[in-house]
Amino acid sequence: MVEDEAKLANLLRRGLRREGMAVDIASDAESALVRATSTTYDVILLDVMLPGSDGLEVCRALRAREVWSPTLMLTALGEVDDRVRGLDSGADDYLTKPFSFEELLARMRALMRRPVRPRSTVLRVDDLRLDPATHRAWRGETELALTAREFAMLEVFMRRPGEVLSRFELLEQVWDESYENRSNVIEVYVGYLRDKVDRPFGRQSLETVRGAGYRLLDAEGAL
Repeated sequence: MVEDEAKLANLLRRGLRREGMAVDIASDAESALVRATSTTYDVILLDVMLPGSDGLEVCRALRAREVWSPTLMLTALGEVDDRVRGLDSGADDYLTKPFSFEELLARMRALMRRPVRPRSTVLRVDDLRLDPATHRAWRGETELALTAREFAMLEVFMRRPGEVLSRFELLEQVWDESYENRSNVIEVYVGYLRDKVDRPFGRQSLETVRGAGYRLLDAEGAL
């Protein structure tokens, strides 16, 4: 638990211990990073408002250091933009203060049921990088100038590298139901992506699988 209010931290620790949980407490960003990078936790309760670096920065730093413990943000900030920033920083869930202890327990149990796997806030496939939160993408060190649709399509490919995605799957995830499966919009946009992501860099990473769809190669494709 990362919480700088000692009274609240101790109250929650007593409650969690009654539930049979072992609890470590950190009161600032530096000690939180030291603990979380040296011990594998089943779940991290992370307050947003901390002295020095805030909880959002702590969460981003943990993910950058490949700490994938499920993380539940605790904060008095309840606006939609605040919740979005928390989730985009790499948190798995968000609970606004004041909250009931029963709801906290339920959310912790839900997080602990999920498989723990790498889920970086920035998607990476070879030298392609894509940040969904900032809507920016790069090939190597070169930032790509993508339209909103091109970005959305590249994100779909990068979330499932090496998998063949049908035209229907791409339509369903990038366009709304007004587009029909007969439309050639997928072919057109795959062409746009190749013009921006592959050809200027001498690559062939977006592959056509005849009769099945398209896939983003998860190994380097070179001309």
